[in-house]
Amino acid sequence: MDLNPPAGENYAHPNICFFHVLFKAAALAFYILSALFFDSFVIIFVVTVLLAALDFWVVKNVSGRILVGLRWWNEINDEGESVWKFECLDQESLARINKKDSWLFWWTLYLTAVLWLFLGIFSLIRFQANYLLVVGVCLTLSIANIVGFTKCRKDAKKQLQAFATQTLASRFSSTIQSAFTVV
Repeated sequence: MDLNPPAGENYAHPNICFFHVLFKAAALAFYILSALFFDSFVIIFVVTVLLAALDFWVVKNVSGRILVGLRWWNEINDEGESVWKFECLDQESLARINKKDSWLFWWTLYLTAVLWLFLGIFSLIRFQANYLLVVGVCLTLSIANIVGFTKCRKDAKKQLQAFATQTLASRFSSTIQSAFTVV
């Protein structure tokens, strides 16, 4: 992944990008700054986890679909097994995804998890098990989105390869058939 956003291109969906970043920043900022304003662990836990849950929902159901054209969910089948389900835009639409939107989506997705991990290590060093619980919940939500969207992206690439292979085989077959029908 490139460290710098693509140059010369504006965000195609600035409002979605704003909300994609808003809940991540709000959860992190509230968690970090809350110790200055609140003595109640319960308030810190509830508000931070609520903001992280809002972020999880926005990323999974809104910004993932619009910014990168991917959506995932997990179902339990009749045998009790976990089954991952993926959706992606058609290949033509995926090719038109805004590079800057995509860059923002992936970088903030990974960066948020790294920051929660750092805060977890900090809580561990300070022997604050209760705050480690808050960070653990937030990190779990972040990692769930990372795993879901990474699997979804891999599935989309497989679909693209299958589509390209099928298209080439179909064209090759029709070319061969037309060559023999002329004879």
